Amino acid sequence: MFEFVIDATSGAARAGTLTLPHGSVETPVFMPVGTQGTVRALSPNDLRSVGATLVLANTYHLHVRPGEQVVEKLGALHRFMAWDRPLLTDSGGFQVFSLEGFRRVDEGGVEFQSHVDGSRRTLTPERATEIQWVLGADIAMAFDHVVPGGADLPTARDAMERTLRWLERCARRHAELKAVVASCDQTLWPILQGGTHLALREEGLRRILDLGSWTGLAIGGLSVGEPKPVMYDMLERLEPRLPTLPRYLMGVGFPEDLVAAVERGVDLFDCVAPTRNGRNGSAFTPDGPVNMRNAEHRDDPRPLDATCDCETCTTFSRGYLRHLFMAEELLGLRLLSLHNVRYLIRLAGEMRAAIRRNAFGPWAGEWRRRYLHSGTA
Repeated sequence: MFEFVIDATSGAARAGTLTLPHGSVETPVFMPVGTQGTVRALSPNDLRSVGATLVLANTYHLHVRPGEQVVEKLGALHRFMAWDRPLLTDSGGFQVFSLEGFRRVDEGGVEFQSHVDGSRRTLTPERATEIQWVLGADIAMAFDHVVPGGADLPTARDAMERTLRWLERCARRHAELKAVVASCDQTLWPILQGGTHLALREEGLRRILDLGSWTGLAIGGLSVGEPKPVMYDMLERLEPRLPTLPRYLMGVGFPEDLVAAVERGVDLFDCVAPTRNGRNGSAFTPDGPVNMRNAEHRDDPRPLDATCDCETCTTFSRGYLRHLFMAEELLGLRLLSLHNVRYLIRLAGEMRAAIRRNAFGPWAGEWRRRYLHSGTA
C-alpha cells in the first residue's frame, strides 16, 4: 500500500502509478477539489464519468461545517460523500492563510474566526491531524504555515521553520493514532515551504527527508501570488534535488501550468479553477479558453470541443450552452464545470501517453502552439 512506481520518463516528466487503499492512480493526475465534501455542481457519478480517480477535500471546511464528528457518524468521508475512489484531505493551512484579519498564528497553531458562525476556534498540528484521521482520507496533509507569494526572506524562513516544527508534531500524532488503530489505511505527506527562495527550499527539503520516511511530498507556497515564470523557475531548479516520491504541486490547475509543471517533474495537482471558471462561463478547449457568454456563440451549432467525449460536448451545441448562461440556468454551470474537469483529466492522460512515448518535449511544444498560440512557456 502507498507504493509509487515510475513507469516511464521523458526528460524530467514522469508517468507513474500510485497505489492507495481505495484504488490505483495513474500520474500525472489532476484532482478535482471537493472542498466541503462535494465538487461544486458535480455528483460523484459525474466525476466517475469524466475519469476522476483522486479527489481532494478540505479539513478546515469540514471541521467548521458539518464537523468531523458528523462525518464520522455517517461513515467517514468516503461514505459521507459517496466516493469510493481515493481521497486526499488538505490540512486547512491555506484556508487559514486566506482568512487574514480573522486569524492569529503562533507556535501552538492558528486561532481563527469561523466564516460560518463567527465562533473562535483553534487549529493546531495535532488537531488538524486528528480531524483528518477521523475523516479517513487515503492521504492526509501535514499542517503548514503559508505566506504570500513574493514574501521576503525573513518571512519565508519563519514560515518554513514553523512548518517543519509543525510537521514533527503532525508526524508524532499520526504515529500515535496509527498505533491505536493499526488497521487504518492512511498516510501523511509533508509540505515543502520556502517561498521563492531556492536556498530555503533546499534546506527545507533536506530537513523533511531527515525527519523520516515519507510516501509522498507536497510543494506548497507557490501559486499564491508570485508571477508564473517565478513558479516555473523554482520548480525547474528544485527538480534535480527532489526524491523519486510522488510530487504534489498544491493549488495549481490551469492547463498551461499543468504542462509546465509536468515538464519539471511534478505528478499531482489540484485547483478549483476548472469548476470556478465553468460556473463563470469560461471553458478550456484545445485552442485556448472560450467565453461562452460571447455573442459569437449565439447560434453556433458546433460542440464546445469536438475532440471531447464528455456529456457536454457530445450532447449540446455552443448556442445552447450560451443560452443557458444568458438565461441564468443552473444546468449551464454544471455542464461547463463537467467539461473543464474532463479537459484537465484528458490533458493529464495525453501527457502520460507522451511521456510513455518518450516524446513529452515535442508534444508540449505542439500543445503550446495550439493552446497558447506560442511555442514557449
